[in-house]
Amino acid sequence: MRGRAHVRDCAARCRLRCRKPRCKVAIVTGGSKGIGAAIARALAAEGASVVVNYASSKTGADAVVSAIVEAGGRAVAVGGDVAKAADAQRIVDTAIDTYGRLDVLVNNSGVYEFAPIEAITEEHYRRQFDTNVFGVLLVTQAAVKHLGEGASIINISSVVTSITPPASAVYSGTKGAVDAITGVLALELGPRKIRVNAINPGMIVTEGTHSAGIIGSDLEAQVLGQTPLGRLGEPNDIASVAVFLASDDARWMTGEHLVCGSVVSGASSSKGA
Repeated sequence: MRGRAHVRDCAARCRLRCRKPRCKVAIVTGGSKGIGAAIARALAAEGASVVVNYASSKTGADAVVSAIVEAGGRAVAVGGDVAKAADAQRIVDTAIDTYGRLDVLVNNSGVYEFAPIEAITEEHYRRQFDTNVFGVLLVTQAAVKHLGEGASIINISSVVTSITPPASAVYSGTKGAVDAITGVLALELGPRKIRVNAINPGMIVTEGTHSAGIIGSDLEAQVLGQTPLGRLGEPNDIASVAVFLASDDARWMTGEHLVCGSVVSGASSSKGA
């Protein structure tokens, strides 16, 4: 059997040849549905081998993997709570043990629950910060020892850090932390030629936004009013950006926060003007 040292040598040679995601290995956390599933499928469509992480929906993750494999791609599902160190390590180990290396990490796992300040509870706070912030740190910590020159870390943040909707103090706080982590790690890992960027999606139509009652709400109307393109996003809108950031076409980009779909803080929409 091949040892890990041999596999790492092969991985280093492969990294020098790979520009597009087609020969890269990627982890996508929270990849069983929504944005994560779209990113996993898009990376696989470009030829990447993908580890699809899920927290609870094994059925969803298996469906994503099956779709990738049926299309001729390579993927494997692995369960795990990103907010638990042992699970974070197992997610990364799955990539190394299955494919021999790791080139791309997409920190997509996230939860959201809106509540006015009077209704915020310790559970409300900890659930979101544990997954959205601590989870990013734990998986990145486990992954970074395997990432080499040209690797890419992509953190899925949110436009709430710019438009700050009411009743989102905790959720917006978690995504503000993700933006800060992105900047810090871009500087920290830059000397190792590891890129770190964030995608800050506007409102995306997913199972989550439907089940949370956001679609059809006043919040949807507020976001649409600040969206120059006049529509909500689809998961594939974000997936295509992730594919770009994963590729060497983005080799000179690090520490960026790409707002997708909505205007940034301080800008005003011309819709209706």
